[in-house]
Amino acid sequence: MAGRQGSVAAEPPADCALCPRLVEYRRENQRAEPTWFNGAAPSFGDEQARLLIVGLAPGRGGANRTGRPFTGDWAGDLLYPTLAKFNLSTGTFNPDGKDDLALVDAMITNAVRCVPPQNKPIGAEMNNCRPFLTARIEALPNLKALIALGRVAHENILKALGYRQSAFKFAHGAEHEIEGRQGPLTLIDSYHCSRYNTNTGRLTEAMFHDVFAAARRRLS
Repeated sequence: MAGRQGSVAAEPPADCALCPRLVEYRRENQRAEPTWFNGAAPSFGDEQARLLIVGLAPGRGGANRTGRPFTGDWAGDLLYPTLAKFNLSTGTFNPDGKDDLALVDAMITNAVRCVPPQNKPIGAEMNNCRPFLTARIEALPNLKALIALGRVAHENILKALGYRQSAFKFAHGAEHEIEGRQGPLTLIDSYHCSRYNTNTGRLTEAMFHDVFAAARRRLS
């Protein structure tokens, strides 16, 4: 298990400059779409959350546009109704982010906070951003469970907590017992709720709901 991150904040500044490739891409987006958020997307949710949901990175027209994880892209259209179904949110979700949505007992974050070209961060960028993920995990005093949306999120969570990548094998619906600063945690794996996975049938709504049902049982 990793130690505490000391002075590392749980949230990077919106104009974070750690990754040159991502900074340049962010500037390209700012020139093309000056009204968009175009920054390191902050986590969203309840600071007392017992459940942390971890994705890979902001989508160009999603969190990079709206400033809120999984808002404005296909993945959010499955994720946010699922949160409502399991009583993990209040208010009404709007894909443009202009709504009264609030999360209850849950928080959403990403392993990489800035949008990467072609939705593919490279290893150095994940390494640069990982201290923020570690700090985000450690800053939740009541944390009991994490949901990894995809294999890369699964691997980044393990690394953020000091585990070897091979320590726990990714599989949809798998539940892994790990340790955090708060004590025992459960890591639950899900295929990413991307348009590709849902359109191809790799991930169905029922499969996704099963993951959140498992998380709910862990929180009970």
